[in-house]
Amino acid sequence: MPEDETDFWHAVLFVFLILITGKVVAGDSLDTDREVLLNLKTFLEQENPINRGQYSQWGLLNTNLDPCNWSGIICTNDGSGSRVSGINLTGNNISGELYNNFSSLTALSHLDLSQNYIRGSIPNDLSTCQNLAFLNLSHNMLEGELNLTGLNNLQTLDLSVSRVFGEIQSTFPAICNKLVVVNISGNNFTGRIDNCFDGCFNLQYLDLSSNFFSGGIWTGFSRLKEFSASENFLTGEVLGSSISENCSLEVFDLSENNFTGDFPKEISNCRNLINLNMWGNKFTGQIPSEIGTISGLEALFLGNNCFSQVIPESLLNLSSLAFLDLSRNNFGGDIQEIFGRFTQVKFLVLHGNSYTGGLYSSGVLKLPNVVRLDLSFNNFSGPLPVEISQMPSLKYLILAYNRFNGSIPKEYGNLTGLQALDLSFNSLTGSIPTSLGNLTSLLWLMLANNSLTGEIPPELGNCSSLMWLNLANNKLSGSIPAELVNIGRDPTPTFHSNLQNERIIAGSGECLAMKRWIPADYPPFSFAYTILTRKSCRSIWDRMLRGTGLFPVFAAALQCEHLKSQVIFNSVGTSFLIGQLPLVVLNLSKNGFSGEIPNEIGNIKGLQNLDLSYNNFSGTFTILNNLSELNKFNISYNPLISGVIPSTGKLATFEKDSYFGDPLLVLPKFINNSSDFPPKNRKIDRNKGDHIRWAGFLALLIITLAFLVCGVLTFIVWKLGKSPPDSRGHLLQETRYLHDLASSSGNSSPWLSDTTKVFRLHKTAFTHADILKATCNFSECRILGKGGFGTVYGGVLPDGRQVAVKKLQREELKAKESFELKWTS
Repeated sequence: MPEDETDFWHAVLFVFLILITGKVVAGDSLDTDREVLLNLKTFLEQENPINRGQYSQWGLLNTNLDPCNWSGIICTNDGSGSRVSGINLTGNNISGELYNNFSSLTALSHLDLSQNYIRGSIPNDLSTCQNLAFLNLSHNMLEGELNLTGLNNLQTLDLSVSRVFGEIQSTFPAICNKLVVVNISGNNFTGRIDNCFDGCFNLQYLDLSSNFFSGGIWTGFSRLKEFSASENFLTGEVLGSSISENCSLEVFDLSENNFTGDFPKEISNCRNLINLNMWGNKFTGQIPSEIGTISGLEALFLGNNCFSQVIPESLLNLSSLAFLDLSRNNFGGDIQEIFGRFTQVKFLVLHGNSYTGGLYSSGVLKLPNVVRLDLSFNNFSGPLPVEISQMPSLKYLILAYNRFNGSIPKEYGNLTGLQALDLSFNSLTGSIPTSLGNLTSLLWLMLANNSLTGEIPPELGNCSSLMWLNLANNKLSGSIPAELVNIGRDPTPTFHSNLQNERIIAGSGECLAMKRWIPADYPPFSFAYTILTRKSCRSIWDRMLRGTGLFPVFAAALQCEHLKSQVIFNSVGTSFLIGQLPLVVLNLSKNGFSGEIPNEIGNIKGLQNLDLSYNNFSGTFTILNNLSELNKFNISYNPLISGVIPSTGKLATFEKDSYFGDPLLVLPKFINNSSDFPPKNRKIDRNKGDHIRWAGFLALLIITLAFLVCGVLTFIVWKLGKSPPDSRGHLLQETRYLHDLASSSGNSSPWLSDTTKVFRLHKTAFTHADILKATCNFSECRILGKGGFGTVYGGVLPDGRQVAVKKLQREELKAKESFELKWTS
């Protein structure tokens, strides 16, 4: 090669190396990291015009130019200077799609965007972050299929509680090399799992629960420390050969699948096992006696299977066993005597076994350490055992759905540590013992669906921790005692005691109990009811007992008094309604109340549901516009009530059927003339031919509306895509509550606010109250159509614009359940 040509190529190589070196230096500098973060901030602010998180403070001051000092940013020194190595924006109200340029942060190893509202698919850019070791995108609204090939240094992956779908066979073999923790629970994954993790030799913790996986179990599970595949559709047998002799499992959870056959005796190879959960399968045969050799076992869940009635004596050797759940195995007959010898057990759950006797002969009423005794859904009869009052450690007594009769023993008032007493759905008679007023730690008192008589004892007002009182469907009489205003005045000591104690184990009975206790017809409880899957109940139960989770969401309205049906009272004392009692639901329907409605009802803070229907109230209707949280109201069929319903305020947002049967009430014209959205149950007399013509017309109308709604939604989406950032429409969905329930971390919920959120869609501004008024509190009469993603309601905004409001539903875990769209107002 000529010398000149050689020099030329040397020069080209020199320039090329300079350019490459410059690029690397520039790309690996803190200044470049700062620019990327500022671009990230701009992106997030465009996606989130309101309720911004801590990222909004990045780089605001000239004195704050170092990104290592910014909130949520982690820096490390790689030898040549500081670099941005971590971003933690968990719980920062981030909505919109995931940022598509994290790969420009070349030193990024830690990314936590959990507990936000991020939607859309995971961009391919994230797969090019080759240094990423920790990735947490859990508790978001992410969708699409999973493709993280390229993240070969990943050690921790958490995608739990989102909407990611598809199969996982392509992703995990590709990124298995260094993985230690994988949590993809609570998504919509499908397919098989049996070969996906064979190459993950460093894997220790794997949670695949609450998905749609099918096929057989992955046979490599015994080398992990924790393995959960609960709430899926796995089938087949759990073979003994899949449990190695050096099994490392500490937690083994296959609950709520379809496994069959005998449970393998080789489980005794897992000598470090602490929690064994096989609840809700189809295992048959005898419970392996070898389980009794696992000396450290603390929790044994074998309920809802088909095990034989013989309980191995070897289980008595489990000195650390605290939780024993053998519910719903249809044992029948008398309770096995062996249960009276589990003196170490704290939580004994035997509900749903069709037991008829053995309460005394088994010795279960003499267990010294039992904290929770659940014998509900059996066939016990006769009087309630007085001996229960001598169980010194008892905190939760659940005897609902049996055939107990007679009166409630007054001795139960001696159980001063009792926090839950559920005697509902029996045949109890007599009066409510005044001694129950001694139970100052009581959180739940459930006596519904019995035949109790007499008055409500005023001594119940001494139950300072009582959050839930259900006396519905009894034969009580008299007036509501004024002392009830003191119920639940200070549950803090009970919550504090539970916080100080060791973890409160939850099992299968809590969902059954909570579904009885929570008034599912009333928001916000109706929302909580829909997400009570068995797994979420464990977290919810623990949080409720500690005063976190559900209770902070209900804030100043912590109580639910439910006196519905067959409670015959003569009057409502005003002392009961002076506003001190923090009610959420007040249902006095179908009683014999008369006289004027007390003005004090308007002062009950936090009241969300008020039902006074089917009574004999008279006089002038009380103005209730101070009830700012009210979202359900019914005063119908009180024919003697009179007055004028104001055209503004909360009462104007309810449909005409809230006032049916009240001829003396004067309603605003827009309620009287609500012909555009007729009540669902309105009957029109027509001949048969008219019915056919109407049916044909309605079918044509529905089809036309469906096409119209699809066209309008398509047009809106197209316009949103073309809109400038400052006028972009945002569909805001409050999912924090769901995150708090499903997560095992976090302390409280920031739902409640003193401010009013204003939402903007192009040039129209509206509030949550406007949406409620436009849709009459999402009344069924306003429904335009229903689809796979939610229900569409029609309404008119304050500026006269007609709108279609879609109330989304979220696919949570296995079921497609209603997800209430709730905005803090």
